[in-house]
Amino acid sequence: MKTEMNTVKVRKTEELEAEQLGAHIGEIVRLHGSIYKIRKMSSFAFVLLRTKRQMVQCVYEPAYARFALEELKEEACVRFTAEVIREERSRSGYDLHLLDVEILSEPEEVPPVVINQKRVNTSIENLLDYRPITLRNEKERAVFQIQARICQAFREFLDGQHFTEIHTPKLVAAGAEGGAELFKVQYFDRPAYLAQSPQLYKQILMSTGLDRVYEIGPAFRAEQSNTNRHVTEFISFDGEMSWIQSQNDVMAMIEEIVDHVLRGLKERGAKQLEVLGKEINVPARPYPILTYSECLKMVNDAGLKLNEGDDLGTEGEKIVGDVMGQKGIDLYFIAEYPEEAKPFYIMEKDGTPYSYSFDLDYRGQEVSSGGQREHRYDVLVKRMEKKGLDPEDFEFYLEAFRYGMPPHGGWGIGIERFLVKMLDLPNIREAILFPRDPSRLEP
Repeated sequence: MKTEMNTVKVRKTEELEAEQLGAHIGEIVRLHGSIYKIRKMSSFAFVLLRTKRQMVQCVYEPAYARFALEELKEEACVRFTAEVIREERSRSGYDLHLLDVEILSEPEEVPPVVINQKRVNTSIENLLDYRPITLRNEKERAVFQIQARICQAFREFLDGQHFTEIHTPKLVAAGAEGGAELFKVQYFDRPAYLAQSPQLYKQILMSTGLDRVYEIGPAFRAEQSNTNRHVTEFISFDGEMSWIQSQNDVMAMIEEIVDHVLRGLKERGAKQLEVLGKEINVPARPYPILTYSECLKMVNDAGLKLNEGDDLGTEGEKIVGDVMGQKGIDLYFIAEYPEEAKPFYIMEKDGTPYSYSFDLDYRGQEVSSGGQREHRYDVLVKRMEKKGLDPEDFEFYLEAFRYGMPPHGGWGIGIERFLVKMLDLPNIREAILFPRDPSRLEP
């Protein structure tokens, strides 16, 4: 039966958020959003409205509404006036019976990809080419809502551990690791580079009294690689901490961070995980610590022949991940890599060809790397020279060490790589809103 407007309370002064609707059963409300899907039935229609935080099911009945269904188009932006009706069969416990509509904008043409299904069934190229459209799909959007919760959990945990969030330059005079992976840019009358990481700056801060720092920000690597795990711009979560006893202190901190994130996502990201059809496993602690030499033996025993000092590489990491997976272990550290393979700022393990360094691997893929840094000025300069670097190019960095530097160490976590392994996504580009690689510079 049609409800008369003068018998029901009308909320004219504010537009409700979707999650507030359940508190207004029997009232007439206003709600804005985009029309996600129109499902026509025999005598009525369901209109799914995409709002800021959830999908809302609306019901259109010709005898009830003061507009024709034909006025509505999928992906139109609208403001509905509707009555909130209790409906036990609905997952939300209510339906919105449409009364009136204000059309704010309409699509000029039909979208080039179908988005109003459970998933966007198209190629990775189309998924990225039409990103402003494909992100309107609930499943695509859920990935980035989870990503936001990961960053929130990082900050939440480290703020509680007395870390200070910092923001370092992304235009720099020298790379943290040198080599051919630097993007060179023209900075007024001299060359500069896009930052590979905040490494040098966060180490400088270890001498200032800012004993614990972290940063979540972009990093750039000029890698000519088109694999499903490499991109040229990514978001890195970096941390550094002073007065450590050994690299084990850093590994222990990462372990606590990751555990906090995974446990938090099971609760705070439950809705998005349900949309994606994913569950999160929270591994038991402590995480196993393997040495590089132990992993090299695993790889060789599996038939992939590598020599001492060789990078484990993608295939080697996968083999180690398979071995650990058979034991039911998702997360584990690989420590004491050959010093020759590590940057100048990593501390050598005295009297050996190894270093106080580590990776955190997640089901056969590195998601974090870190270690104890060389804090002794004279040894650090020798490390630079050993790597073929000119210490004069790093004078701004070395100055902090010249006047005293405490023992310290830190890490970097690739947020997208972590997300890909956690959600078992096939391509890292699916975890980046607008990815950049050697062939993609837009949108």
